[in-house]
Amino acid sequence: MSQRRILYVTAFIRALTTSLVGVLLGVYLAKLELTGAAFGAVVSVGLLGAASAAVAATFLGDRIGRRRFLLLLTALSALGTVAFAASSSPVALGAAAFVGMLNGMGKDRGAALILEQAALPSLVAETERTRTIAWYTMLQDLGHGAGAALAALVPALGAATHLPSASAHRVLLLGCAVLGVVAFCLYRALGSTLDQGAARSRRALTRRSRSILTRISALFAIDALGGGFLTAAMLSYFFFERFGVGEGVIGGLFAAARLMNAGSHLGAAWLAARIGLINTMVFTHLPSSLLLMTVAVAPSFEVAAALFLVREGLVEMDVPTRQSYVLAVVEPEERTFASGITNLVRLAAWAVAPVVAGTLAGSASLHVPLIAGAALKMAYDLLLWRAFRAVRPPEEASRS
Repeated sequence: MSQRRILYVTAFIRALTTSLVGVLLGVYLAKLELTGAAFGAVVSVGLLGAASAAVAATFLGDRIGRRRFLLLLTALSALGTVAFAASSSPVALGAAAFVGMLNGMGKDRGAALILEQAALPSLVAETERTRTIAWYTMLQDLGHGAGAALAALVPALGAATHLPSASAHRVLLLGCAVLGVVAFCLYRALGSTLDQGAARSRRALTRRSRSILTRISALFAIDALGGGFLTAAMLSYFFFERFGVGEGVIGGLFAAARLMNAGSHLGAAWLAARIGLINTMVFTHLPSSLLLMTVAVAPSFEVAAALFLVREGLVEMDVPTRQSYVLAVVEPEERTFASGITNLVRLAAWAVAPVVAGTLAGSASLHVPLIAGAALKMAYDLLLWRAFRAVRPPEEASRS
């Protein structure tokens, strides 16, 4: 199996487990009877662990070695997930979530993604970069969909084994740890190929790259802060508390949403080739935020679910285009740092927002975090288009 295909497979596995945990986390913590504030704190601590790993990957990943770093990440993730499944108190749950880097966002955006994403452009020509990243992100979302579908098995698992609901959640969490071991073995099979080009001597960022990364990272922080109000855990909590639907229905809804995400990635690559990366990012992301506001005030679960699925068909079209854009507008030897720093600011913002969102959901109204998150994302879209519509990647500049 080629290096690129192994990265596709590991991305699928990691997305599956991340999605499964994201869906389970909200309902599982609710069944453990955590308060809204404690719920938000546990989710935030898990995201803080993911952000800490992203810091290490950004500054040390190439020095330690991408393969070695990925092996360490998968080992810690598996151990932390096992500890989380065995815990019940908020403190123990938070500690395990930090070590396991449990991502309540329900989407794979962590340290492993930073290293894999930085390696992909060197495997293809510039004109194929966006398409390659689109396939990579499509497989991630297929994994996200598979994970959400597995979450729907909780009621069936409980009925078949006569386990209490929380115990059925624990069984699936342990399954995530097992899949982490599978990813560990795949990384071992890569040998030294993943580190090709990663051991180049570091040099300071060019002035142009530094300016671009500073401005775009600030904007990504706004977008991610809005996204931190909209974690998979928070959305599952919203559907569970607002409409009284269980994890089986929620899991099925999230599985359908991930399939909508997956199909949109190849559409994003097609659209970007015609109207440009920045235009594709903004003109698909903005209406998705408007749709989310309608989900927050929908009168029934059926209406909310339909609006949510339409929104999911648009909201992820900026992911492959955003990743391709960042990696294109910096120098090749700056890609690991660029991938790391832009993902890091997103993780840091995600880690802060759930505490606020959980408090708002507990003390005010369930729809408030959704509206606040959508408003922040709309502000990001408008600011991004204003700041970067004239900064073109190489393939668009050559066409001009």
